[in-house]
Amino acid sequence: MSHEEHENPRQNVTFPATDAAGADHAHGYLAVPASGSGPGVVVIQEWWGLTDHIVAIVDRLAAEGFVALAPDLYGGRTTHDSAEAMTFLTELPPERAARDLAGAVTYLEGHDAVTSRTVGAVGFCMGGAFVLSLAAQQGDRIGAAVPWYGLPAEETDFSSLTAPVLGHYGESDQSIPVEAVHATAERIRAQSGVEPELHVYPAGHAFYNDERPSYDRESAELAWERTTTFLRSRLG
Repeated sequence: MSHEEHENPRQNVTFPATDAAGADHAHGYLAVPASGSGPGVVVIQEWWGLTDHIVAIVDRLAAEGFVALAPDLYGGRTTHDSAEAMTFLTELPPERAARDLAGAVTYLEGHDAVTSRTVGAVGFCMGGAFVLSLAAQQGDRIGAAVPWYGLPAEETDFSSLTAPVLGHYGESDQSIPVEAVHATAERIRAQSGVEPELHVYPAGHAFYNDERPSYDRESAELAWERTTTFLRSRLG
């Protein structure tokens, strides 16, 4: 391993982090629908790590008929402390996260249970930013991109992005101003030609996370319904 690994009981799969021979391996949590097959979706964690909340999202997607995989980008570490989460985030090399996420896409593409030609990506907070950067990096391998309250760096190049985008943001989110959401949408539109579908809810940051005080049930359930409908229509 090129990075320190920590035991996380939520991990249940291991996959190559890149396509290259002798590549590092990444770990994650995979759930398959009761039917045994469905479209593939990568779920990208918040800055807290591969927590029970992320596992619950993967399980809920599987219950909706998707083969869902959440890569463990922190190598097993989780936290509920914001200062520690910031440390974990700053210690995560972007290139390693990109390798792990690309490996997750490749893993789902080759999985016997996955029926879709392309893979969807759904992410929250930090993971929402990674959804858009992954879609930009992987081009037509990503068939649907759904960021929740996260934006990538302003210098992100969207020129290779082809996936339809559905985004969920909170109008009172102190960390992601609505103006920044609209500015990112304009860059996506200008650089890729994709017209992103962005929704702003009467809620704050992390409004889907029922472990946080910012949880807003009505906004969360509406955004979830929109997400699953979008994934089904785009991934088949």
